Amino acid sequence: MRLEVIYEDNHLIAVNKPAGALVQHDRTGDFAMSDLVKKYIKDRYNKPGDVFLGTIHRLDRPVSGVTIYARTSKGLSRMNELMRDRKIEKEYLALTKHCPPADRDLLVGYIEKNSKKNKVNYYDKPKGKAKKSETEYILLSRVNNVFCLGVKPKTGRPHQIRVQLSRIGCPLIGDLKYGDTVPLEDRSIGLHCCKMAFEHPVKKVPVSIHATPPFGPPWDFFDFDELLTF
Repeated sequence: MRLEVIYEDNHLIAVNKPAGALVQHDRTGDFAMSDLVKKYIKDRYNKPGDVFLGTIHRLDRPVSGVTIYARTSKGLSRMNELMRDRKIEKEYLALTKHCPPADRDLLVGYIEKNSKKNKVNYYDKPKGKAKKSETEYILLSRVNNVFCLGVKPKTGRPHQIRVQLSRIGCPLIGDLKYGDTVPLEDRSIGLHCCKMAFEHPVKKVPVSIHATPPFGPPWDFFDFDELLTF
């Protein structure tokens, strides 16, 4: 697996995670991106012993794009605080075979995680322990009956974008868990984190990290040099 480093400083390192890779180890015991990042840091900086690497956020396994790790405990704690306070802006590209009901909308619902099924339950109104979920989308382009949406999650619930787009009749391409019927060959889904922006937790300067979408269909239907400015 190739490691694509897209941002690096003394406290943070970001990579463009390919679909199918784990952000960090889970109960499957499969190889994770964190292993590659640790090896990269150890080799580049000739680090003796274990390399510190903190996981700040997670992308679902079939999702690609910006993934940020912390290289220091200070960076980790302060980035976690930014996450909790919703001070990190995230932008995604989403591909679906269905036209959304509106060119632009804010989707609001309630999500409850079902850990046994690794899936979420979604409700239109408050229910039990379900947490409020807000996702903004805009229709960017249509090519070959594939629709490209720009998506900005306002909250950070599990499977949020996947389930909320499915709820309006726009399941992501390849996402069998939430309504699509045909898998992609590599078992990925049509979702890519293309940007994360925030104030650096230590340097206090603006940081904007971009990740190019995957190569090959259905992503190569679109000219993302124009679409990444939504």
